[in-house]
Amino acid sequence: MSVAEDTIVRNRALQTEWYGEPLGERVRPLLDRLGMSQSGLAGVLGLSAPMLSQLMSGQRAKISNPAVLHRLMAVEDLVAGPGFDALSAAGIQARLEEIKADSAATTSGMRGAVSGRVPAGPAPAGPEGAAERAGGRAAAEPARLVQALLREVASAAEIEAAAGLIAGRFPDLAEVLRVYGAGRTSEAEAHFARTVLKEPAAEDGRGDRAVMP
Repeated sequence: MSVAEDTIVRNRALQTEWYGEPLGERVRPLLDRLGMSQSGLAGVLGLSAPMLSQLMSGQRAKISNPAVLHRLMAVEDLVAGPGFDALSAAGIQARLEEIKADSAATTSGMRGAVSGRVPAGPAPAGPEGAAERAGGRAAAEPARLVQALLREVASAAEIEAAAGLIAGRFPDLAEVLRVYGAGRTSEAEAHFARTVLKEPAAEDGRGDRAVMP
């Protein structure tokens, strides 16, 4: 095996540890569902097209900017959402533009999330639907920010190890590390809604994949 091939194998293994699977396998389904080119998606994420290509091929291992990871997660949530197939091409483009403009790794971004900014896209009509969308956004944005921060500074294995060290004395803190550091996005959002927004616990969906760091 050549040095270049060995590097790609190693980088793909690191991506699997950090992000749940190699980035190429996470990004290609998004391109198919969105009908986008790599350069188009790179623009949404805030990357250059060559950088996204290198991440997908394993020539590079890590997404160095937490905001890029946050946007990738937002695009995955958009595509996996139950209302995606009902969106028009213009609606999808509008949502992608919103994701592109989102400044994820800032306190102002978190303040906007907690205040309940409502995303583009279909939702039930009437006051109940508006409340549902606002509440979901309020939990989603800050939960993803915490995920991005933890996964930028440590791997899943390191976070699990840290949680294990403190679980006996500080079980609630250990749960935070495990949920936000190694759990699914839906679990983090549900935890934030339950503990910070004081919303009733809801049945957790199982559609989100684990995402590292």
